[in-house]
Order: sequence, then C-alpha cells, then structure tokens
Amino acid sequence: MGRRAPPSRGFLPHFCAVLLVLNADLTASRRPEPYFGRIIGRLTQYAHGIRGTVYAVDESTVFVRGFAYDGTAPDAFFWVGDTSQPSPEGTLVPYPEDYTSRDPPVLTAHSNSDILLRLPGGKRLRDIRWISVWCRRFTVNFGDVFIPPGLDPPRPRVLPEFKRLAHGLRSGNISVLDAKTFYIPNLHYDGAGPDAYFWVGNGSEPNPFGTKVPNEMNSLNPLRGYQGEDIEIVLPGKLTAYDVDWLAVWCVEYRHNFGHVYIPKDLDVPPALGQTKITTSSTTSQTPFSATNNCKEILDKRLQVRWEIQGDHVQITLSARLRKEQYMAFGLSGAEGRPAMLGADVVVAYWDSRTNQPRVSDYTITHLAQCDGELGVCPDSRLGGSNDAVVVSGSQKGGITSITYRRPLAASEPVKDKEILTTRPQSVIAAFGPLNSRYEANAHSFMDTTRTDVQIDFGVQNEHNCIGLAELDAGGPEPWPARVLVGVSNFTARIGPAGGKRGYTPITGHPSWGIAWYINDLLIPEIYVERGKSYIFQVEGGDDRTNPAKFHPFYISDSSEGGFGQKKEEDQRKQRVFAGVAYDNEGYPYPTTVGRYCEWVHKTVDQSATSKTFEDYMKTLKLECSEGEPAVLNWTVAHETPDLVYYQCYTHNNLGWKIHVVDPGTQIHIPGDKSAIINLAPLPPPSYFLVSAILVILTALTR
Repeated sequence: MGRRAPPSRGFLPHFCAVLLVLNADLTASRRPEPYFGRIIGRLTQYAHGIRGTVYAVDESTVFVRGFAYDGTAPDAFFWVGDTSQPSPEGTLVPYPEDYTSRDPPVLTAHSNSDILLRLPGGKRLRDIRWISVWCRRFTVNFGDVFIPPGLDPPRPRVLPEFKRLAHGLRSGNISVLDAKTFYIPNLHYDGAGPDAYFWVGNGSEPNPFGTKVPNEMNSLNPLRGYQGEDIEIVLPGKLTAYDVDWLAVWCVEYRHNFGHVYIPKDLDVPPALGQTKITTSSTTSQTPFSATNNCKEILDKRLQVRWEIQGDHVQITLSARLRKEQYMAFGLSGAEGRPAMLGADVVVAYWDSRTNQPRVSDYTITHLAQCDGELGVCPDSRLGGSNDAVVVSGSQKGGITSITYRRPLAASEPVKDKEILTTRPQSVIAAFGPLNSRYEANAHSFMDTTRTDVQIDFGVQNEHNCIGLAELDAGGPEPWPARVLVGVSNFTARIGPAGGKRGYTPITGHPSWGIAWYINDLLIPEIYVERGKSYIFQVEGGDDRTNPAKFHPFYISDSSEGGFGQKKEEDQRKQRVFAGVAYDNEGYPYPTTVGRYCEWVHKTVDQSATSKTFEDYMKTLKLECSEGEPAVLNWTVAHETPDLVYYQCYTHNNLGWKIHVVDPGTQIHIPGDKSAIINLAPLPPPSYFLVSAILVILTALTR
C-alpha cells in the first residue's frame, strides 16, 4: 500500500480564474430565502382593497410584496412624507419609474404584484415617516405604513482589493452592491491567462469546486485584459453573496488562483431585486459553447468526450486535434472491464473535406480488419443495418475539431448495437486513425486506441474532469520560431508570459496557463547538452510555498508535462527525475531548486499578438525580482540519460520544454538554417568559448 504524503509535502494544482472570495459561515450569514430586505411593515387598509408588505431594500429603495389595489380611484399614487400623518404635503413616488408620458401614470389595478419603488429627489428612508397610497384629487389616504424609528436598512459593503498573486491582477476596494452584484473599480489584469474567469465558491480559499461568473458584458468567455477599468459583475442563476465564501480570478484549465477577496461573515447587503443599475461597455453576450457539464478526457488527454442524457437519447460531443482525412471513434467496448474492439458499438466522427461538413457513422466491429462488406470494422449501413448516429453540429476552431451527435440509449439492432445504461458505469473505447478512400475507418496504431479500461457513467450529473485542449487559431498570428541553446554550460531560469498564440502552445502543442520558463531570457528554448559534462542552472522560480502562483521549483525529468509535486505517488513513479528533486528520511520527495522569484511581466497587457518577433515582445516586458538569491542546480549528465528529457516546474504542469542529450562530438543541426551544423567534439577551453560565441551568433541569425 502506498504512503500518503503529509499535507506539508503536498503541492496541489491551482486554477487560472479571478475569484471573489466570500469568507462566510453559511449558517451564520445565509439570509432566509426569499430575502427582500429589512421589513418595514404591512400596509394598513382604509379603502380600495389596499394590501401588501413593505421592505427596506436599501437607503432609497422599498419593495412592496403582494401589493393589491382595485384600481378604481381616479388619481391614486404612491406617496411619501415626513409629517405625523399622510397629508397633501407629501411627495409622489412614480410607478413604474421608467414611464414615458409627460406626467407620472395613475396607479392601475393590482391583485398580487411585487413592486419596487425608488424614492425621488435623492430622498432616503431616514427623510420620511410614512408611505401611503394616496388620492391627490380627493386628498384621501387609501392605506399606509409607518417607518419604524431607528430603521437601519441594508447597505452596500466595501471589501478590500483583490489579493495580488499573478498576472498583474490588482484593483481598488471591491464593493458588494447587493446580494448578486459586485463593483470592481480600477481593475488591472494582463489578460494572459488562457482560461481565466471570475469565480466564486466555498471553502477557506479558492478551489476548483467553484462557479464561473459572467464578466461585465454578461459573457462567459475567458477574461480579456483590463487596464484600470471600473466594472460590475452579477452572480449567475439563484446564487447570492450569502451562498459563497470568496470571489477570485481563477484559471480553470490549470486550477490556479490569480487573486481573490474574502467576504465577511456579517455581510448585510441589499437583496438583488433589480434596483442596482448595471453599467457595462456592452449589453450583448457571446454565448459560449457548452454541450454539457459532463466531460472526460481519454487517449492520453487527446480526446474530450462530453455527454448529456436527453430523454431516450444521449447527446455526445467529441473534440480532438484531427489531421486532414483523420477520424475519431468512440463507443461501448465489446467487453466489460477491459478495452475490446471485437463486438464494440462505436461511432466514427470526422470532418468531410469534400463538403466541409461534419460526418458521423454508426459502426459494428466483427473482425479486426477493414470492412469487406460482410466482416471487419464496418458502418452498420454497409451491413444492411441503420445508421443510428445523427449529426447535431460541428466546428473547427483553433486547430480543434468538435462534432456533436445523438444516438438512442436503446439498442436499435441487438446484433449490431449495444444499450447505453444510465444506472451504472460502462467500459468504453476510443481511437484515432486515417480514413480510407471510401471515407471509412482505416487501421489505427496501437498508441492511438484505448489500452486500459476506461469507464463512463452516462447517467451521472456534473462529472467534469476535462482540463482543456490547446487551441491554435489557424487565422491568427504566425508563431515565433523556436529558440535553441547549443554549447552553453551556464543557464538562468526565470518565469515569464507564455506568449499567447505565438509562444508556448504553438511551439509545444500543449495548453498553457499563461506562464512558462525563460532560459537565458528566451521563451522555452530547446537546450542541447552532452553526456558526461556538467551544467549550472541559476533558478529564480520562487521560494514562497504559501503562494503557488510564485512557487516554481525547477527540475529535469523525462515527462513532457512536469508537475511532479502535484502528482499522486503512483504517477510520480512513472516519471524519471534526473535533477532538482531529493527525498527526505521518510521517503517523501521535495524540490531542491528553491530560490528568489524573478518574472518577466507585461508593462501593460499582453502584446504577443501584435509583436512580430520575440525580440519585439521582450520590449513590452519588464523584469521584476524579489529579494534573495537564486537557487543553483548543478547537473552532471549521466551516460545513461536518454536522448530527450525536459526542464519543468515541480508544482505545475506545462511550463518547460526539451533538453536534447547527445554524445560528445555529435553534429547538431540548428533548426531554420540547413548550413548551420555544430560539432560538439571536445576542444581546449579557449577554443570552446570561441565556438560558444559563434553558436550564439548563429542562433541569432536563425531567429
């Protein structure tokens, strides 16, 4: 049985979204539902069937719950005043407030209406003594309620600013205007997080189990950059500030907190009844794609499967990076408890380049060979059956193909189809492969199919384990050329921005959460080292374990993903570590390259899209370093080191890139220049440094 590491050794993954953090004991701060504000009292009826309960929403707004009035009086209005009894010396309160006629409209009949009244002329509840339904023409009071002495109506609550953790996030003091509305003044954020959102949830600190909050444009698209803007955001659905413990900016894909603010336990803000006027730069929203809350990644996280039960059908969305004339297949395994192609019931989905349309086809697998019309991996329709898979929609965006289809839960043809259950998990299989000349599934490689048992419970709700596929915009800017460091033995390792659609993701093909390693102030260069030689890395990735956004110990591994410290013990054993990790007396791993924090940060917002070269991009950045000294990693490359390893971050995935390990004397071709061949044969020290200088010049010429 594996040991469980103590909490002090754990490095948990963190999301990339801005979170408002509400620190509240739910039993102490939660308001009764529904909540209408501080009760003033019931309207006393004198005539015309007046009825209703009046609440103080805030200092200048009242809410009348269940208002009734027969509507037969000729000149009746809501009326307020500060005399001892309702009188003609009062002030008319228009209802509805947004009338278009020259004069306020006379009250019409109501049987059980909820009415919001805003006191006119800057009046506040402390300025009046009563509220009445009053007939001006006959100076008659139909019904009234008196303001209790000492009434303290709910008020907006001013909170601290966002805690400044990552991506230049900062703000002025944040206000909770009402139970659903937050005002964030002077908001700054560089916009470089790939999947960042306003985020709310419960717990002592921001965590993955939160809820996205639409931005000031009521959009759930990832957050853009902000440069000192004042915005208001509204909690979605029935969620209120009393239901959550924090608000943050959070990166969902990488589970990273950019900054947050806590909400006090004694929160006493106005209810959200529509009285708060939201001011945004746009009232339109771009509805994001969201097929369902259920999502699972399979095939080494290269295929995303989303599903949703819809009556007697299931709707499934497959998303992956497909090459031209390539398919993705998904369905029920031919055997429970293991991946089995024989007897499987799968759907093959692909993008038909002939018609530029998505296609899906229901397949039966009776033999591990191409379909000959009777046996093999065959579309049901070729075997005399029916195609039960129906295309719903499809898209190609950012290099990712997504195809949504529906199929019945029941087995339409018992011999060819299998039933999808909603009562227990089922084994599923998936594959990638090429299409043949008939646009049917051709043979796939062993690495492009499920090799272990994968199960999905199709009846489950809100099972979402997807991190996200890296997207490349085919119509976007050209990526910067990859950088190479050859013949160098001393390195600096710092943190910097990932370079948007020109940097980390197009270079590596992996998703990025907004930052990456800068080696010798180059964005994730490929490094060449020789077996038997020693190399020095001066690492400035941070030493504050309490701030995961600025704690990035450097290590070298055979993992292209990294993140050794956040992995489970069984996953750690799958990585080979060559430098940067040690083990204590109890056998627990810990990082050894922990030094001060240096980061290349944006001077304003991310300018990668408009920077034609990496050198231009560097001019938009500035280096910020904390006090302290760098950590020093001395690495002597062992002779058994494999040809390809990676420099990575101990606490997070996808920050580093390749180290090529070669034998002494190996000729190295510098990418981008067919004539640039470097021979790393041993040389006397002066000549070696001369060659190093030449290499730097050659590398620069290829940029």
